[in-house]
Amino acid sequence: MKNSNILNNDYFCIIMRIDIITVLPALLESPLSHSIVKRARERSLAEIVIHDLRRYGKGKYRQVDDYSFGGDAGMVLMIEPVYRLIEELKKERPYNEIIYTSPDGIPFSQKEANRISCLENIMILCGHYKGVDQRIREHLVTREISIGDYVLSGGELAAAIITDAVVRLLPGVLTDETSALTDSFQDGMLAPPVYTRPADFRGWKVPGVLLSGDPAKIREWQEEKSLSRTKQLRPDLLHNTGNG
Repeated sequence: MKNSNILNNDYFCIIMRIDIITVLPALLESPLSHSIVKRARERSLAEIVIHDLRRYGKGKYRQVDDYSFGGDAGMVLMIEPVYRLIEELKKERPYNEIIYTSPDGIPFSQKEANRISCLENIMILCGHYKGVDQRIREHLVTREISIGDYVLSGGELAAAIITDAVVRLLPGVLTDETSALTDSFQDGMLAPPVYTRPADFRGWKVPGVLLSGDPAKIREWQEEKSLSRTKQLRPDLLHNTGNG
């Protein structure tokens, strides 16, 4: 059974399980132990388990990396420890996706976060060093995701970003679930400006329409501002969605 999210109420809500494989588990402990993700874990809306790949390494020093064939510089994560850990996890439950964080994966987007949030069990393999043995990508991974056109020291930060973006979409995680529907990129455009009290600060005033109490006028203003901001700051979004 698939998980439900705020964008699809046709499914019964169940707990999402995210298993993250890494050589640096401590790097993930802090970003996944605070704020919205922490709330989701405490409310048992998401189960996030971090696995230390070195526990499956070879020999006295728990080796998980080696030099690449061909003489290229940099160390590569070996296939054996990754395979052992993934197979062990797969014995416990089926996985909808086994994701590898990679600079040459598909670009991560709000649409992709929405899609993943509908899944029940996912696994994220954090790349490290020069990458992973290509056979891992060919035979074990089901999806490769990139968070941008740049290279990080490892995939841990990318895994944290993917997890945060997905978990906040799960039912019950946000206090006001409709807030996720109005985030930037949900409708292919940037979100409109937002204001709070005081209505007048040093002569800098909140637009009068937001104080009018007229929902129709406020919604029209928000749509207009959303479109104008997107045209100015991210016109590529309009081209990609056909809203231009």
